[in-house]
Formats: sequence, C-alpha cells, structure tokens
Amino acid sequence: MNATRPAKMQPGALLVNARGAIVDTESLLQALVDVTEPEPLPEGHPLWSAPNLLITQHIAGDSERFMQHAFKLVCEVQLFVRGDPLLNIVTGEY
Repeated sequence: MNATRPAKMQPGALLVNARGAIVDTESLLQALVDVTEPEPLPEGHPLWSAPNLLITQHIAGDSERFMQHAFKLVCEVQLFVRGDPLLNIVTGEY
C-alpha cells in the first residue's frame, strides 16, 4: 500500500491492515489509514500526534469471539465519528 493507493479509495472506505509492513508508514502519515509499522509505535512517533487519526488496540487473531469483538470495535468507532460519548475512555499514562 503505497502513497497513491489510499488516494484512490472511496470516501468512507476503511483499510484494515493486519500486517503492518504492507503499508508504507510515510504513506500512512499522508493518508491516515490503519495499522502501523513498527507495531507497537514507539513513544514520540509522529502517528501519535497525527490529526484525524484514531489509534485502537490490535485485535487480529482467530478465536470464537473474534467477529463479536471486531463488530463491537466498529460500532465504537461509529460513536466517535458521530461525536457521541465514547464507551471505554482511557486517561493518563498507559
């Protein structure tokens, strides 16, 4: 996924990248898409302060409840997009 491909995505499209190295991080900074390389992001990495970027936990993997958890995460992202109150707010250092 280079710098030209995210620009070709339809408005509202979602790129889910479960293999961080597939997306060029510099292109990611330009297009603000999902999953990073390196993962986890080191302290002070530019993505932590990128505007209009939502960083969530990594939920890749196969389990009985994967789809349930993935659906819940998408619903919570929709809350954020609509400006509704968020469910699991983390404050302070983590």
